[in-house]
Amino acid sequence: MFPIDSTLIHLAIAVLILPLVGFVLLIFFGKRIPRQDLLETGILFLALAFSIYIMVQKVFFLTEPRIDFTFRWIDLGGLFGGKTFPIDLGIAIDNITAIMLVVVTLISSLVHLFSLGYMHDDIRYSRYYAYLGLFTFSMLGIVLSNNILMVYVFWELVGLSSYLLIGHWYEKKSASDAGKKAFIVNRVGDIGFFVGILIIYTSLHTFLFTGIFSGIAQGQLSGSLLTIAGILIFCGAVGKSAQFPLHVWLPDAMEGPTPVSALIHAATMVAAGVYLIARVYPMLTAGALTVIAYIGAITAFISATIAITQNDIKKVLAYSTISQLGYMVMGLGVGAFSAGVFHLVTHAAFKAGLFLASGSVIYAMHHEQDMRQMGGLRKKMPITYWAFVIFSLSISGIPFTSGFLSKDSILAGSFAYGVLTGNILIPIIGYSVVFLTAFYMFRLIIMTFHGEPRDHHKYEHAKESPAVMTIPLIVLAALSLFVFYSFNPFNPEQGWFLHSVVQPETVVPVAQRYVWEQAAAPQDTLNSAAAVSMVPAGVSPEPVSPVYQEVMEETHYTGLAISLTLAVLGLLAAFVVYDWKKIDAEKLKQRVKPIHTFLYNKWYFDELYGATAVAGTLALSKALAWFDGHVIDGTVNGAATLTRLWSSLSGSFDHYVVDGLVNFSGWFTGLLGRGARKAQTGKVQTYIVFALLGVIIIFFAFRSF
Repeated sequence: MFPIDSTLIHLAIAVLILPLVGFVLLIFFGKRIPRQDLLETGILFLALAFSIYIMVQKVFFLTEPRIDFTFRWIDLGGLFGGKTFPIDLGIAIDNITAIMLVVVTLISSLVHLFSLGYMHDDIRYSRYYAYLGLFTFSMLGIVLSNNILMVYVFWELVGLSSYLLIGHWYEKKSASDAGKKAFIVNRVGDIGFFVGILIIYTSLHTFLFTGIFSGIAQGQLSGSLLTIAGILIFCGAVGKSAQFPLHVWLPDAMEGPTPVSALIHAATMVAAGVYLIARVYPMLTAGALTVIAYIGAITAFISATIAITQNDIKKVLAYSTISQLGYMVMGLGVGAFSAGVFHLVTHAAFKAGLFLASGSVIYAMHHEQDMRQMGGLRKKMPITYWAFVIFSLSISGIPFTSGFLSKDSILAGSFAYGVLTGNILIPIIGYSVVFLTAFYMFRLIIMTFHGEPRDHHKYEHAKESPAVMTIPLIVLAALSLFVFYSFNPFNPEQGWFLHSVVQPETVVPVAQRYVWEQAAAPQDTLNSAAAVSMVPAGVSPEPVSPVYQEVMEETHYTGLAISLTLAVLGLLAAFVVYDWKKIDAEKLKQRVKPIHTFLYNKWYFDELYGATAVAGTLALSKALAWFDGHVIDGTVNGAATLTRLWSSLSGSFDHYVVDGLVNFSGWFTGLLGRGARKAQTGKVQTYIVFALLGVIIIFFAFRSF
């Protein structure tokens, strides 16, 4: 028998490899396999079973915080002045890893199951399932890697597979453009990620997370360079998790199949950025955390304001995803680490459910996505409707749902952070988004399921989706309730999750990540006022201490009351406007037309980027093309012209001068030869006469002297 640690490592490797095996089989032998969809789906459910076993063992039974398997991949010794720079790779399993394995495989397996009904008549059916397998393999690689190099490799594989899935229907220009947009925008963030990795390796000579944290703790990477490295790594998360200002790719990615939207925009691709922040969290300085908190808050607000004006059901959910990701990033930035990771997990369930439920609606409405063409569907699709309600209650933070537990924890953390650091804007944004979230989600429900049908033809043919599509909805709806995370519906601290996912200790020196205990009065008199008064000027304190926890507890119920009030008001506002029609939505839109137009056009980010980044890139490309065509090619062509001219002159000189002299000497020699040839008769008598003549000439010549 293997020890349990070794068994878990072996099972984790199997979980990683299984989707890749399915991808290889379907890509090379897909047409020969009778039910390729069942093959890949079965593989994912097997991986899910292994993942659940790993999580149960690691979270509930094992005492060691981390199981690590590392091997030496390559040693760069001798290449750099005789120094040894080994590169170690491997996998590691801690509580977050174990939980994320279940999240990824669960959502992926349910998406596979849902796709049996949704994609059954697709023209590229086997390729679709193959790409799902590749995507799942890539995401699992990010989760399991114990080093930042492998994370980056799998990170790029996630980008590739998402490009293939978003552009699955590439014959549609909008789909192929969306795939390219997602790929290119993510590369922008990944450049920063790559530069951050280079800074880390050149400073610490290791890619292992444990080695990185150890080197930082020893002061091998510190100061502003450490802050810059942290922000650059965060740039990768900005791209993958669609944070401002690189959020523009995710709404366009809705051009992919709806199950792909559930997979990419719920628990997997967009979650990779949040997971990355959690992985490198111990190395983030106060400056980096402040940047992260503000980026998350801004992202949550911008996307929520856009969502309230959209009419495409998937676009609403896309901007909702961006907003919730902003919440997670904000939570990590303000120091609510466990809450941020908690929301990542709960969001995976209710957002995957929302996308799959929207897919069920789209399937029933014959691929209609405009909510203005829907209505009255709750009578036709009761399972989808009630699942949608549970998911919407959860994302809105209504009690007795999982979203309430995780979102309330993030808001409590942001409230405490604002009180302690003076960054009041962050909790203000966080609480305002609560109202907006409840409003746009129940606006979606009312426009889709309530009232009278607007397209009677499609309504008459609409019916509940088949079991392979509704079973995933039921499972995810159940997982969106509080009981799976805490038996106390109002206090997640009593649940298993927050006990299992604890905030890692920082490895950043106190000078860069100020600890409240160092700034406050003695431990027995700690309070927020003392902490604030003792913080040195210009120092951004780190909100991870008993003071932070104390302020969270003091402000918890106040924040909870504000959050619930705003959520209920948002829900009621949606009913007042769209269901009870106490306020005419069209008249209201006309009154605030400039604001509505601004939000409907997504703050004109696409137009702004089109006029700046895209137009600038095209202008630069044209300028470089002109420079290449006129300067570089002109220089080359000029040199060729001069060479041809010189060759022509040289040829003429050779032809007329050199060859002329040679030909003239030949002609003159021939002329002399022709003259002399007449004297060469070949007759002895002639030669005797010439000899006698010569003698006579010589005689008379000498006689004259």
